[in-house]
Parts: sequence; C-alpha cells; structure tokens
Amino acid sequence: MSSKTPSVPKWVVDLQHPPTLKSKAGSIPDPPGYPSQSTALSKKQASKEPKTQPRKQPTPEEMDTLKLKKAWEVALAPVKNLPMTAIMMYMSGNSLQIFSIMMVFMAFKNPIMGIIGTNQAFERFESESNKTKLIQAKLAYVAMQIVALAVGIWKVNAMGLLPTTRSDWLAWEAQREPLDHAIPAF
Repeated sequence: MSSKTPSVPKWVVDLQHPPTLKSKAGSIPDPPGYPSQSTALSKKQASKEPKTQPRKQPTPEEMDTLKLKKAWEVALAPVKNLPMTAIMMYMSGNSLQIFSIMMVFMAFKNPIMGIIGTNQAFERFESESNKTKLIQAKLAYVAMQIVALAVGIWKVNAMGLLPTTRSDWLAWEAQREPLDHAIPAF
C-alpha cells in the first residue's frame, strides 16, 4: 500500500490564500474621501495589528435574562398578528362564503392550538432558575391567545351565527296562552 496524502480541495486553498486585488485600471480618479480599496487596505493593515479576542461566554444569569426576554417576545407575538387578522376578517364580509368561513375557522383554530401548545412554545426557554419567572410569560401568552379567540367570536357574531337575539330561541319558547277569546259575530 502506498501512503498518499489526500489532496486539499481547491476551495480550501483559495480560502487560505485569497487572490490579490487587481490595480485600478483606467484614468478615473477616486472620488474625494473614498480612496481605492488597495490603498485603504494597505493603510489599515499597516496601522492596525490583528486584535482578535475570543468572545466571552455569557454567565448563567445573563442567559436566563436573555431567555426571559425571548420568552416575552413569544408571549406577545399573538397580539402582533391581531390587527392583520381583524382587517382580513372585516374585509371578508359577513356573508357565508368559503373565504369568510375559512377565516373564521383559522381564527378559532390558531388560538386553540396555541393554548394547547403553550408548554411546547416555552420549553426551550425554561431552566431551573427561571421557572417561576416564565409562568408570567406563559399566562400572558394564554391571555393573548384568548384575545385572539375573542376576535374570532366577534366575527362569528358579525356574521349572525351566534344566537344572541330572542328570535334565535323562538323554537324553545312556550306559546302564549291568551287571556280572552274573541268570537266573531255572524
């Protein structure tokens, strides 16, 4: 068996040795305040030494704070969608058509699925030290989902599908018994 060293791919060589910048061709001078790239790069390289410092890892307290901020962003996200949802529902009209029915279906489905999946939405932000603080964000999330559900209820009421008037319940009302009877004369 011969021991051959594996050849390095061309892209690795290109990354390790970038091509040199070509000189500016033509007689067009640089605009005032904008030197050519080659002179700007050489001045920067000459004046600065490479100062690369490794990024400091965040402390657990900082990570908990960041996770809590992200959790609050997730908790308030349903409210950010409400104006567009309300406008779409208003524009779809109050008649029973396929588009308005689909809008109402989505207005009920999304908040209900959001309430059911509350723990899954916040599990990536949860740690032992911020469990109690995360409960407030979860409650706010559920409250925002209930507000989104209220927009769906508003739409159903506007379509006339909620039984809110007396005429909607006439089938269950007892018929009035008259107190007097009138007999017509012949």
